[in-house]
Amino acid sequence: MEPALLDEVPSLDLAHFTSGDEEKKRQFVADLGAAFTNIGFVAIKNHGLSDELREKLYSAAQTFFSQPEHLKRKYEFPELFGQRGYISKGKETAKGFKVADLKEFYHVGQPEPVGSMPHNVFPEEVPEFETYTLQVYRTFEDTGKTLLRAIAIYLNLPEDYFEEKVRNGDSLLRALHYFPIPNPELVPEGAVRAAAHGDINLITLLMGASAEGLEVLRHDGKWIAITALPDQIVVNVGDMLDRLTNHKLKSTIHRVVNPPREKMGTSRYSIPFFMHPRADMNLASLESCISPEYPKLYTDMTAGEFLDERLRELGLKK
Repeated sequence: MEPALLDEVPSLDLAHFTSGDEEKKRQFVADLGAAFTNIGFVAIKNHGLSDELREKLYSAAQTFFSQPEHLKRKYEFPELFGQRGYISKGKETAKGFKVADLKEFYHVGQPEPVGSMPHNVFPEEVPEFETYTLQVYRTFEDTGKTLLRAIAIYLNLPEDYFEEKVRNGDSLLRALHYFPIPNPELVPEGAVRAAAHGDINLITLLMGASAEGLEVLRHDGKWIAITALPDQIVVNVGDMLDRLTNHKLKSTIHRVVNPPREKMGTSRYSIPFFMHPRADMNLASLESCISPEYPKLYTDMTAGEFLDERLRELGLKK
């Protein structure tokens, strides 16, 4: 059956899943599954992140990115392959593209690393950056676990199927700065704030950005602008969940387009949370998602192997 063509992302209330009302919970699971099967994106309210905390985090991120270049580079460690700390301009190129994205960013990972996970590094000049990134990290990790419970039910798996797989997982909070371009004519041909790409992880949770620009590619080839109300976050399927479900739940291609020429001299800030499992999670497609009508699309690999492959494609790992 062909998915419906949607001009906007469906809006759902996470409180319907957690309220204890079984009918509301069942409907939430059905609606979330339909959205992820169709367009791969959904807007969620009652997600646990307060306006105050979001504003404090954005303020801390802006303070860090306004620091001099040499100071920011104190927190750039190439040996961490962009998995922790600062990643400077021109370092990340979307899969299949030759020109780097017009952005710089900072990665905060698991506060309680296990195994070979690297430890976080934080800018000592902006102490509030550590405070608020860790608070949001833990908030979104809990919200992500709740959403994964709903996804598990939709896939006819035990509700706690993902719980152990994401416990102390390799999730990343990314504070993004799409920097001003005062002279647009000097931008390399084809360079955009974030070229068309799919996310690597299980699911992505994105709080409202400071400016418009996010677009999702509908399956008929039309780009749809993504906007969420102030009290919503946007959640989308990543490539790992797509692989696990044999493309039943769809990791949809999305991008951040450049603003109109008169706004190229302004910054855009965005802070997504990329929910990853631990590296040893098996991403082999679920048998329940494979059939003669939907033959297996992907080779078997672990989350760690897949992440390693994608980091090389992005140019963050040689």
